[in-house]
Amino acid sequence: MFFKKILYYINPANLFHRDPEAGVSLRMMHGVNKISFLMFLVCLVVMFIRWYTR
Repeated sequence: MFFKKILYYINPANLFHRDPEAGVSLRMMHGVNKISFLMFLVCLVVMFIRWYTR
């Protein structure tokens, strides 16, 4: 289930998907979570590249 959720966040089709039942606060929270998760993945990639090139 953990990897399924990660793949759901990475999928570009789901990045801007809106849940019609969710309120504004919940949509904002999910948006911030997606942004922070993507930034975390980018930082991991950068750290790996820096480690590999040394």
